[in-house]
Amino acid sequence: MPVTGAAMPGMEPFEQRVRDLMRQYAIPGGAVALVRDGRLIYARGFGYADVENRTPVRPDALFRIASVSKPITGVAIMKLVEEGKLQLDDRVAPLIAHLTPAPGATVDPRWEQITIRQLLDHTGGWDRDKPNGGFDPMFRPAIAAAAVGAPAPASAETVIRYMKGMPLDFDPGERFVYSNFGYAILGRVIERVSGMPYEEYVRARVLQPVGANRTRLGKTRLRDALADEVRYYNPGMGLNAPLVQSVFPGEGAVPQNYGGFYLEALDAHGGWVSSTVDLLRFVTGVDGRPSPPDVLSPQRVAEMTSNGATVCADGSCYYAGGWLVRPVQDGATWWHGGDLPGTKSILVRSYYDVSWVALFNAGAPNSVTSELDAALWDALAHVTSFPTHDLFSTFP
Repeated sequence: MPVTGAAMPGMEPFEQRVRDLMRQYAIPGGAVALVRDGRLIYARGFGYADVENRTPVRPDALFRIASVSKPITGVAIMKLVEEGKLQLDDRVAPLIAHLTPAPGATVDPRWEQITIRQLLDHTGGWDRDKPNGGFDPMFRPAIAAAAVGAPAPASAETVIRYMKGMPLDFDPGERFVYSNFGYAILGRVIERVSGMPYEEYVRARVLQPVGANRTRLGKTRLRDALADEVRYYNPGMGLNAPLVQSVFPGEGAVPQNYGGFYLEALDAHGGWVSSTVDLLRFVTGVDGRPSPPDVLSPQRVAEMTSNGATVCADGSCYYAGGWLVRPVQDGATWWHGGDLPGTKSILVRSYYDVSWVALFNAGAPNSVTSELDAALWDALAHVTSFPTHDLFSTFP
């Protein structure tokens, strides 16, 4: 397995655990990076960005980050709050009134109760996992488009119009159920309130101020991939993975990673493409620590990461503002994982001054995220001394 980037004495536990996990699940390529005290102390690439051409993963290679997009959207919402353009308890319905349901559809009156905070915390009223009929509308691009007579594949706006004709599954605020759809709505709220396209606002007000200049929204088709973006694989299958029907009408059978879902519609909940280095620039710019300065005030950072919906069965963690949060005696750990066909990602801001990101170019069982999380925490425990340099300046 090729490894790129500078080797750091003392950091071998990270490399061993990452490589072991990649071999176990036949993941072709990945990248891992760590920040300590605001400094990038470690950034390496593992395996292959392009298996067929034997191209190694560079430390700052670009990957689809899937649901690690949600913290980015959460920070953008908090930025609008800080600008005085939005409040977390504002009702959502007036902000998306222009997205009308299909003619003749009945809109559940509970739509009028849904707030920005409830969308951020996944308590808006949709249950994709309910028995006998649960579904995630973000992965129904043909059905949603047909329902409202819009072009296929369905944009995020089209999916919202489609869902306005569907009943909610529970009263808003009643309980936590993870909802990609809720974050799709937040993307449209950002556009409506800011007067700017979602990507433009987020890049101008969140990403560029922290130096995450290479982070962009991704594209579905392989031919539209960004420069320096890895290729995506089904683990262990390479080019032999089964084909699926393209979301683009008339395009026939395609690899699932390049047309089995419509990435452009996933923008605010799962559509960003970034690097470990850029994501750590983002984290250090919102982590509530004094250096480097944050793009949000301490008050907004605290508001973003407190008073969320309980997630862990033992009550030890909750979801707030785009983050899973686990309070501890000396602070809190925030994190988020991401999972799409061909993509696995995790971002962690630990309760002490270390944060890390790991990105991979193949999907894997859901258990891998927790295994990876445990492996990196374990590796951290075996580091006896950390590098003192800062590698951020070596990456554009």
